[in-house]
Amino acid sequence: IRAPLSVDDVLREKEISYPLTRPMCAPIGDGAAAAILCSESFLSRSNRVGPKVRVRSSVLVSGTNRAMDEGEDLAERAARKAFGEAGIGPKDISLAELHDATAFGEIHHSETLGLSPPGRGGELAESGATALGGRIPLNTSGGLESRGHPIAATGIAQLHEAFEQLTGRAGTRQVPNARFALTENGGGNIGFEEAALTIHIYEREA
Repeated sequence: IRAPLSVDDVLREKEISYPLTRPMCAPIGDGAAAAILCSESFLSRSNRVGPKVRVRSSVLVSGTNRAMDEGEDLAERAARKAFGEAGIGPKDISLAELHDATAFGEIHHSETLGLSPPGRGGELAESGATALGGRIPLNTSGGLESRGHPIAATGIAQLHEAFEQLTGRAGTRQVPNARFALTENGGGNIGFEEAALTIHIYEREA
């Protein structure tokens, strides 16, 4: 069930770890999901009609036990590889589903993925640019905070939202003329960052 929450509603909720309150944290849950991928040649022989989605890049990187002021953020490394494979840049992305296990995750990864200038992710969100109808809508599905975080299924849930958006099936969440979607998901810990992180970029095809 989706229920609207005001800023005041969120701030007056139970504190989990300052400054995060309960609605700013995704609850862990059980779940499973699956997706079917196929080759272009198979798709051309199938009877499927309507919009299609192509995977433009698929990147998995491993974390390192680096010092906080040493080396490059794991997501920055992954983003550079993903955008290089896709042949596009952050400004081409129509929408993104980011791993927001807490509200800070969306802000942090909007910066590490180049969707926001460094240190400006909070300002970007506050400006409305990341909301539906903004310049770069983030977590149009509501993200992990709205649906919980069934760890094994989270990445597929993100992919599903990207597919719905790129095929024009997202209903009231629809981003107009969405062409490129990005999903980012991470898990585990090494030091202070994820042990592994993935980024996928998808493109709508006629």
